[in-house]
This record gives sequence, structure tokens and C-alpha cells, in this order.
Amino acid sequence: MILLNDFRRQWADTGGAAMDAMAKVGASGWYVLGEQVKRFEQDLAHWWGVEQAIGVANGLDAIELALKALGCGPGDFVLTSPISAFATPLAITKLGAQPVFCDADESGQVDLAACRRTLEQRPEIRYFVPVHLFGQCLDLDELDRLRDDFQLGLVEDCAQSIGARFLGRPCGTAGQYAATSFYPTKNLGAMGDGGAVLTNSEAAALPVRQLRDYGQTAKYRHDLLGYNSRLDELQAAILAHAYLPWLTQWTLRRRAIAAEYLTGITNPAIRCVPVPPGSEGVWHLFPVLVQPHRKEAAMAHFKAAEVATGEHYPLALVEQKALAHLAGKWGSGCARAQHFCHAEISLPIHPYLTDAEVRQVIDAANGWQG
Repeated sequence: MILLNDFRRQWADTGGAAMDAMAKVGASGWYVLGEQVKRFEQDLAHWWGVEQAIGVANGLDAIELALKALGCGPGDFVLTSPISAFATPLAITKLGAQPVFCDADESGQVDLAACRRTLEQRPEIRYFVPVHLFGQCLDLDELDRLRDDFQLGLVEDCAQSIGARFLGRPCGTAGQYAATSFYPTKNLGAMGDGGAVLTNSEAAALPVRQLRDYGQTAKYRHDLLGYNSRLDELQAAILAHAYLPWLTQWTLRRRAIAAEYLTGITNPAIRCVPVPPGSEGVWHLFPVLVQPHRKEAAMAHFKAAEVATGEHYPLALVEQKALAHLAGKWGSGCARAQHFCHAEISLPIHPYLTDAEVRQVIDAANGWQG
């Protein structure tokens, strides 16, 4: 079976460095917020092309802490994407704020033109969490304009898009903050959970550093009501020494596989999702669309062809039961997003696919009688 991710193959390249990193932490005798976290934060910020990175416990906390640092709280309204992992709206609701969903465009990304219309109609919206979905990058110039035109607190959800660019500019550089995740399946994934907040402002980084560590300004000096959300030394060391050095190479391989799929999949019953204009993607996922009523049959066909598939995501966020109490309060029902989710299938695109396996995926796609 061709897997969506193959961590065993990855371990063959990274295992030695990962074990050395763990030994380094053990020998140091310091396990929380030590030199390895500092090292990884510096390396990540340099790789990303920003000034500051703050390691936190996971991607959910990264969004929540960034919004909290901007002043978001109970009664606030936060514009966001209708297609994403549930962490995106959960971070908003945990603060007592309410998500407001704008519909998706044909690529599954949040429709920025629709966002502008919503912001014009609803001046009470003060925050925006756009999601750079599937490893693509939204139009950062338009995000700049939306931020400035409506005086928004902007947190870019970059959990799937580390390394993605818009016309050469890194994702995550339009907002006051960017949030990312190191969940194992991410392009840069840890051997457990982790996340980071990124910013180009040292002043903006300070409250996030305090919030992640109980709101401390110094040991046992608490100026804020904070969180326990610290990236631990083991994960930081593994990320810095074993995985981050591979990220550029892994990204290039993902792009090469995506190029093969885009030219090789010719079955009219399986439609490749268009790349957003200006996006230089990193292909965290490779989504394709089928007729919703044929989706189960398509996935069964791939399984029979020894190709694993996924769904990202089977339901739009507006369809999630946990958010049903907000139904009707976010404007439209996000019909395009719902149709996209009901039609979407994700094909394998991890960097350890062989050329033969890529060909097998293409042949399976082209061999389906939709």
C-alpha cells in the first residue's frame, strides 16, 4: 500500500540525527525552555525569513496565543476560513470569541473578495484568521490591504504551508502573527506535537513568550493570565537537528511529485484542484475532486489499487456539530466550501514516494471509471 505518509522511510534518513539530538538533551539535564528551544526558534525564524519564532505546545495553542496577544476575547468576532482543521475555529471559541466563516473559492481557499464584502457589511469584525490551505499561499498583497483597510488583528494559519510563498514573499508575513504546527504529518513534523508563533516584531513576540509560560515576565512574576504551552526541549532538538535540515529537500521533492500529478492525471472524472494565482506551494496535500456521490467509489478504487487516500476535510466547518449553535450567525452557508469538502480526496504526496509509486498513483487515478 502506498501510504499518505511514510515515517519509517523518513527515519532511515533522520533517525541517527534524532537519536543524537535526544542524547544531547538528556546530557544537558535541562528539559523545558532551554538551549534547544532557543536554537530551534532561531533556526526556524531564519529558515522562514522572519525575525522571531516562539515555540509552543501545538498549532491550536499557536493560534489562540497569537489572538490573545492581539487582544481577542469574549464577544469578539473573528473572520476565518470554512475549510480547515478544527483547531482553527476551536482556538477562536476557546477565547470566547465567535468565528465568522466566508465561503471558499474554487481552490478551496477562503475567498478574499467575499471576505472584503463581509468586512464591509460587518464592521464589528476586528480579527481575521485566514488559512493557507493544502500548502498553498493566499494573496498576501490582498491580506495586507484587508488588514489595513479594516484595521484587523491578523493571524495567518500556516499549519499546512511552511515554506510557501506568494510571488516570492513568505506566507505568514501579512499578519501581525503567523501560527504553525509541528504535528507529525506536517511538512515539518515533530515526533509528537508542537507549534510556533512567528512575527517580524520583537515587541509582538514578547507577550506570546509570556503567555506560553503562565504569563510570567520573570520567574514567579506573573503579569498576565497565561497558559502552559511550551515546546519541549526534546521536540525542539529533534526538529532543529534532524528534520529542519531536510525541509528544503523535502519541499523540492513534494513540488516535483505535484508537477507529475498535475500533468499525468488526465481522467476527466478526477479534477486536480487549481493552484491559487501567485502561489508557490509546498504541497502539504494533493487534493483532487470527484462527484460527491461517487467519492466513496473512487476511494474504494484507489484502495484496491494499493493507494491510500484521505479526506481534507469531509465536512466544512459550518457543518460541524460542535459549531451548530452558531448556525445562521455567520452569514452565508458557505455552499462552495461544503461542495468542495464533499468532493475532495487527498492523494499521497510525501517526499519519500518513489518514481514508480508516483506512476502507480497516476495510473490508479486514470484507471478509475468515474
